[in-house]
Amino acid sequence: MNNRMTSDTRTGFIAIVGRPNVGKSTLLNALLGEKIAIVSKKPQTTRNRITGILTKGNDQFVFLDTPGMHKARTKLGEYMVKTVTGTIADVDAALLVVEAGAKPGETELGIIARLKQEKLPALLIINKIDRSNPVEVGETIKRYADLYEFKSVIPISAMKEDGVSIVLDECAPLLSEGDWFFPKDAITDQPERQIAAEIIREKLLRTLDDEIPHGTAVVIEEFKEERNIVRIRAEIFCERESHKGIIIGHHGELLKKVGTYAREDMERFFDTKVYLNLWVKVKENWRDSASMVSNFGYNDQ
Repeated sequence: MNNRMTSDTRTGFIAIVGRPNVGKSTLLNALLGEKIAIVSKKPQTTRNRITGILTKGNDQFVFLDTPGMHKARTKLGEYMVKTVTGTIADVDAALLVVEAGAKPGETELGIIARLKQEKLPALLIINKIDRSNPVEVGETIKRYADLYEFKSVIPISAMKEDGVSIVLDECAPLLSEGDWFFPKDAITDQPERQIAAEIIREKLLRTLDDEIPHGTAVVIEEFKEERNIVRIRAEIFCERESHKGIIIGHHGELLKKVGTYAREDMERFFDTKVYLNLWVKVKENWRDSASMVSNFGYNDQ
């Protein structure tokens, strides 16, 4: 099927890159006006590349939210870093997201080196200005001015959706004439199973203590659509038996809380009733096993 609307349709793939916890997923959700990427105060929330699609008039923007660039210490970390570098090589433009007041570090310098290598047009997005001041924002701009010839520098607050419309306006010139890759009403190409798994993982991140969520993975074992209801059976994998007890909680209370929060989000997203059945299993040190990392869906496919 040809998704092209008229002879002057335009499209472009735009990567959202940066270090962990700078607000890349929050920016993606704000650009789309729809929550498709999970967000958390904990770093390294995003593991897979997430596609967000926005069609506006004759323009179709395809944003690719990437994991936070970091020094990999596990097989999962290696996959996440590879996802970032591979995405930069595959897109038409990039948004480098940094925090107001932060200095360029190894992560940003590495990303900029990749941008130079690919000769990729890029915008510098200075996020979290609601937690900063004009002096810090100005200093941040100066620090990056000589590092790369950014097409635009845009201070924003993704959380408050301040300046997000300007980001979209500045992305428009980066698009090229051509057929759309997705239908007009598409907002993501993620399979429903993956969306369900990510919603559950977000609730784990928000409910559990700092370290344990990073050792969890969620696999959807059953996704059955019936009339007026979707039945989902999900398995939560953790790395230690002691973590299993914490995830389940006293008399199963914490797991029930995760399930309730996840089900509410799923019902909003899928626009139907959801029956959610959660199980917790242990796979010791799965993040250090290439085969398990792949089995849990973190692969190049």
